[in-house]
Amino acid sequence: MTDEFDDTLPDADMDAFEAASLRLSVDLGALADNWRGMNTRSGKARASAVVKADAYGLGIEDCGSTLYHAGARDFFVATAAEGVTLRPHAPEARIFVLSGIWPGQERQIFNNDLVPVIASEEQLSFWMGTLADRGEHPFALHVDTGFNRLGLPLDDALYLADDPTRPASFDPVLVLSHLACADTPSSPMNRVQLESFRRVSEAFEGIESSLSASAGIFLGPDYHFDLTRPGITLYGGEAVNEMANPMRPVAKAEARIIQIREAGEGQTVSYGGTFLLKRASRLAIAAVGYADGYHRSLSGSGIPLREMGYGGAYGFINGYEVPVAGRVTMDLTIFDVTDVPANAIRAGDYIELFGPNVPVDEAARAAGTIGYEMLTGLGLRYERQYLIDDE
Repeated sequence: MTDEFDDTLPDADMDAFEAASLRLSVDLGALADNWRGMNTRSGKARASAVVKADAYGLGIEDCGSTLYHAGARDFFVATAAEGVTLRPHAPEARIFVLSGIWPGQERQIFNNDLVPVIASEEQLSFWMGTLADRGEHPFALHVDTGFNRLGLPLDDALYLADDPTRPASFDPVLVLSHLACADTPSSPMNRVQLESFRRVSEAFEGIESSLSASAGIFLGPDYHFDLTRPGITLYGGEAVNEMANPMRPVAKAEARIIQIREAGEGQTVSYGGTFLLKRASRLAIAAVGYADGYHRSLSGSGIPLREMGYGGAYGFINGYEVPVAGRVTMDLTIFDVTDVPANAIRAGDYIELFGPNVPVDEAARAAGTIGYEMLTGLGLRYERQYLIDDE
């Protein structure tokens, strides 16, 4: 017996993507188009690109490089480590770190020319002390206008803008806030936050201002200020409730069918036996489960959402929608493929979990969640393929 790999075996040269049990296709051309579309919608403002959480689960290196070449010159990440990863792929861009800076992160911030977003009195005090020792370095200031998440309180920020005793090193390159209800255009909260942020922008005259992420951009030019921050829309997701999604789909997740089996009327499917077959059926067992971000709440039965009457998830194969049957398990999900002609499906084929035929937000609604979570929750087992437009 030899320990050497026999490269004459049939699969020696098989492409890893073609052989994978789970695969994720990322359309970088659609990503670039979506950014250009959001930049146009931003009117007189510039659009940045939000690439936090590994570019919403799709890969910060490839997505960041694509967005940079599309024209983005301002990026937002959540952590300094994300900024370090992005920097080689956006060499001349400003990279803002939304979590700010903490002791021990100075080298990451300075060596990679990252822009911390200062969001609290504690961070501001630490940052001013750091600059006193090191010298000038750009930073942004986050002001809370009603979200009650991150940011200096409004009154504190307004006081700071006019405080003659503030340190000479206090010279932010951007002031920003975040809308709580922009996905619901009729919410009065939007106007309340807009008026508060106008006060901030006026108080910090001469400094660029940013209020709107994806949904806020759709609220119109009053909300755009100098810089917008599109995120979910870049990756093809919905930003505004009950509005047709104008973005191109970017991600397609697929799972290989491991087995197709016959089951009789009256039999049950998956854990708990909660899914009762009302006819003789064919079932496709696919290599995806909640360990891969395909949530248990997508199950066809046996969970609270289904018991309350909400419809379950479905996949797509060869022109047919195929519902999830029974409970999603850790590594496997069962789809009812009875209505797919027998000659149109076989073991080894792939079922689309979300993508052009199953919108990611529609899949998310079946799980009782949002497209953001579907994308950022993708597990580690997807083999990825990045598609680039031929030009």
